[in-house]
Amino acid sequence: MADIVREIERKYAATDETRLPDLTGVDRVAAVVARGVEHLDAVYYDTADQRLAGAGITLRRRTGGRDAGWHLKLPVAPEEGAGTEPGRTRDEVRAPLSDTPPPELTALVRARVLGRELVPVVRLRTRRTVRVLQDAAGAPLAEVAVDAVRAQRTAPAPAKRGGGPARARWCEIEVELAGAGEGGAALLDAVGRALAAAGIRPAGAASKLARALAETETGTETAGGSGDAVRAPGGGKAGRAPGGQGRDAAVGTAGDIVLRYVREQVRVIVELDPAVRRELPDSVHRMRVATRRLRSAFRSYAKVLDRTVTDPLGVELRWLAGELGVARDREVLAARLRAGLAELPRPLRLGPVAARLRGWSRRSHRGARREVLATLDGARYLALLEALDALVDDPPLLKAAARPAPETLARAVRKDYRRLAGRVTAALAAPAGPVRDQALHSARKAAKRTRYAAEAAVPALGRPAETFVRRTKRVQQVLGDHQDSVVARAALRELAVQAHRAGEAGFTFGLLYGREEARAADRERELPDVWRQVSPAGLRARSGA
Repeated sequence: MADIVREIERKYAATDETRLPDLTGVDRVAAVVARGVEHLDAVYYDTADQRLAGAGITLRRRTGGRDAGWHLKLPVAPEEGAGTEPGRTRDEVRAPLSDTPPPELTALVRARVLGRELVPVVRLRTRRTVRVLQDAAGAPLAEVAVDAVRAQRTAPAPAKRGGGPARARWCEIEVELAGAGEGGAALLDAVGRALAAAGIRPAGAASKLARALAETETGTETAGGSGDAVRAPGGGKAGRAPGGQGRDAAVGTAGDIVLRYVREQVRVIVELDPAVRRELPDSVHRMRVATRRLRSAFRSYAKVLDRTVTDPLGVELRWLAGELGVARDREVLAARLRAGLAELPRPLRLGPVAARLRGWSRRSHRGARREVLATLDGARYLALLEALDALVDDPPLLKAAARPAPETLARAVRKDYRRLAGRVTAALAAPAGPVRDQALHSARKAAKRTRYAAEAAVPALGRPAETFVRRTKRVQQVLGDHQDSVVARAALRELAVQAHRAGEAGFTFGLLYGREEARAADRERELPDVWRQVSPAGLRARSGA
């Protein structure tokens, strides 16, 4: 079983002559304790085209020090207000030493490497001098390491021709929190200011590997220096930054805007793969939403991207969303039923309702979890990722892709709106019961597609599109709550039947069923008012159509 450690650190440039200032009294630091010297020997693995490095991921086998073994470092998105100075937060997944990369780690990068072989690319040997910053009680706050690094490339650089392995050497300072407790960012800020006052600047490379790859690419040995000019390594297609979303993005052609959105969704799917495997909160839901957004973009912007290429991908994306949905839907349903039960006064909770619900939830979760992992480990999923990678690399653009974005994208959004309007009208006119439930569910799916199409168009259409997205999302939420009630009632009936067969009282399940029925009726009454606020008129005015 792999161990996981949250690593929060900052790096600073140094030379052989650099001396650390006294950090006693900085923030909560009461003492600085020398812990001696460590000799570390690490071999970093990657694909030949450095797909892991391009995504900010490192996989290494390290001996020496207190944590010898295999280490996989996965980037963690920084939180707002997490300090004023650039830092680096990663989850380090550890496994015991072995001759080859452990399967539990390689599974977490499968979506990145896409079947390519992981080979040694760089060897780093480090002489590390460690000092521990302690508080008044003697508890460790952070470690400050002065590292003298020697790097040797063990595989040729992708663009290099001939010559032997390149080498580089340098010094750097690494400040790493001893834990992820409260006040960590403030401590790092304070230490950073003390180092800056001593003339020590932040490092130019995000990691040792990034610097080693950059400095050994030329085939000549380099030494010392601050590293301010070090660039990040190239990373192949999987490591490309897809560009941001929002009004600040430059408006270009329809193809520019749609591809930006498509690349963003592909990036999210790939980045969330290890999070889903590790069962991180909300990861399944976010990955499923990205698959739906991508599929919706293919369908909504069929005038921009060739459907002969995107339609088969849409089928596979629908399959993936369905497989992920088994876990996500069970998760949402269980939380809804637990919340409903908690709202009931205790005198109305008759029989072992909570225990039965917990057992049902655990069984559902285990089964769904197995299915998700089997999906991510399967050949069909890997083939889908390969196909998406190829599409991003060589997009199948049609003639309309070269047209101005506002007009083309607004036309597509309005088309989706008309489709949604027809379904909402049909649902409101349908007779109450299963027929209306199905019609409302169909309208919900159309609302998602319309919303996602408008999201993709925001960079071109600006505030009117943002308003349209917000109001369409509200319609989707009302319809979604209604559909969740339909699913919850089916589950409650199943639980009530199980309780009856076991000789337990079914009163509470029936009561919860009735409350869900009333909730669905409330959503049906709410829908007309929410729907009336949705209009594509602003999109028409902005596009000039």
